[in-house]
Amino acid sequence: MDGGKPMRKRLWRWRSNPLRRPDDIVEAWVVLAVWAVVVVGGTAAGLVTAHAADATFARQRAERHSVEAALLTDVSGGTSSVRASSDQALATVRWTAPDGSTRTDQTLVDVGLPVRSRVVLWQDDQGALATEPPSPSEAAVEAGTLGTLAAFALTGVVYALGALVRWRLDLRRIDGWGREWDLVGPRWGHRTT
Repeated sequence: MDGGKPMRKRLWRWRSNPLRRPDDIVEAWVVLAVWAVVVVGGTAAGLVTAHAADATFARQRAERHSVEAALLTDVSGGTSSVRASSDQALATVRWTAPDGSTRTDQTLVDVGLPVRSRVVLWQDDQGALATEPPSPSEAAVEAGTLGTLAAFALTGVVYALGALVRWRLDLRRIDGWGREWDLVGPRWGHRTT
């Protein structure tokens, strides 16, 4: 088999051909544009998303700090009416904010702790409770996952738009064939009914 033949087959829409229709040329450009946007745009979307997520996680690590808090509610016997899971329950805690003020709020703590137990919480720079920021390795994995999902999302949207354009082109070609057959068909002889 000729080494150049498969390439010619793939590029048939670009060759000069008396059977090539204008819609075939449009379809060729649409396919090329879809692939270009998927490769370049998908890579760019993935990288931008991953870098933005990584920067957000780094900012969270810089702004959030661990603090020791005193447990004000007994959760030793499962007395809390609100449970997040079998091993955590909602309890009232007190801690000292970065400005030196004392704060009291509710958060999830491990079940089985008596009143006045010390628990480690995370707070932001204003002293409000926050979730623990991801470690650098966890952040890298999550940023990579988000970047990959962004690339796949863009790819899906672009592919769907390309498929929609190609479907419309197919409908135009089918309508064109029907109109041409209406013109040429009667000249091919008599019709049987």
